[in-house]
Amino acid sequence: MSLLIGAVTIGLILALLALGIFISFRIFNFPDITAEGSITLGASITASLIVAGYNPLAATLVAMLGGFLAGALTGIIHTKFEINGLLSGILVMTALYSVNLHVMGKSNVPLMSEKTLFTYFTDLDKIFSSGTHTYNVMGSTIPQKDFFILACIFFMVIVFGILLVLFLKSNLGTAMRATGNNQQMIRALGVNTKAMIILGLAISNALVALSGSVLAQFQGFADVQMGIGMLVWGLASVIIGEALITEKSLGFLITGAVFGSVIFRLLVAGALRLGMNPNDLKLITALFVFIALVLPKILKKNAKKGLEIK
Repeated sequence: MSLLIGAVTIGLILALLALGIFISFRIFNFPDITAEGSITLGASITASLIVAGYNPLAATLVAMLGGFLAGALTGIIHTKFEINGLLSGILVMTALYSVNLHVMGKSNVPLMSEKTLFTYFTDLDKIFSSGTHTYNVMGSTIPQKDFFILACIFFMVIVFGILLVLFLKSNLGTAMRATGNNQQMIRALGVNTKAMIILGLAISNALVALSGSVLAQFQGFADVQMGIGMLVWGLASVIIGEALITEKSLGFLITGAVFGSVIFRLLVAGALRLGMNPNDLKLITALFVFIALVLPKILKKNAKKGLEIK
C-alpha cells in the first residue's frame, strides 16, 4: 500500500510535466524536447537554492522562471532563426545539460537533511492531526503524513490545472490555441504568431520545471540525469488521458492528462513490483507508450470493420 501511495504521489507530481507537454504537443503540435532539460533545470535550481539556505517556496518559483526562460529560448531559436522545432529543442536541451552541472556544481545534490516544501506539508499535518499518525489500510500501516502529502500534491495539481484551463480560455489563450490550429488565419487577424509560440513554449517549460522542482524535493535529491526519457513520459500521459476521456473539451483533456500520468506511473510501478529489472525501466516506458499510441488506432479500425459488416 505504501508503494501505491508513493506511485500515485509521483504520478501527480509528473502530471505537472504532462500539463506542460500538453501545451507544446497538443496546442502547438510542437515536439519540444527542451522538456528533458527543463525538468532537470527546475530540480537543479531548487536543490542548489535550498542547500544555499533559501526558502523552498522561493526556490520553486525561481525554478519555474528558469524553465520559462528555457522554453522562451527554444521558441526564439525556432521562430526568429527559423530552425526546425525539434532541432531547436535539442539545441537548448543539450546546452541545459552543462547549465545544470554549473548550477549544481556537481552531478547530484542531496536534500535529505534540508527543509523542503514537503517539510512544510508534514508540519501542517502535525497541526491538523487529530492524534492518529498511522492508518491501517488492507493490512498495511500507512503514516498519516503520506496521505497528507498526497492531498497537498493533489490540491497543487488541481490549482495549476484550473489556472491552465482559465488561461487557455482567455483572449490570449484563445489566440495561442488558434495559432496552433491555423497560423495563417490568426496571422491575418493581426496576431503575432511568433510571440504566441514563444510564450506557449515558455509556459510549457515553466510547468515542466515546476514538476522537476517538486520531484527533487519529494525524492530528496536532484540529479543531472533525471530528465532522460521525461518527454516520453509526458507524451504517454497525454495520449493515455485522451484514450480514457471521450469528451474532447479543453477541461476534460487536461483532466485526462493528469489521470494519464497517474495511471502510467501505476503501470510502471506494477511492472517493477512484478519483478521487472529496474534497468529495463526506460524499455518498459517506451513499450507502454508504443501500446498507448497503437491501441486506439487498432480499436478504431476494428470498430469501423464491425460497422461495415453490419
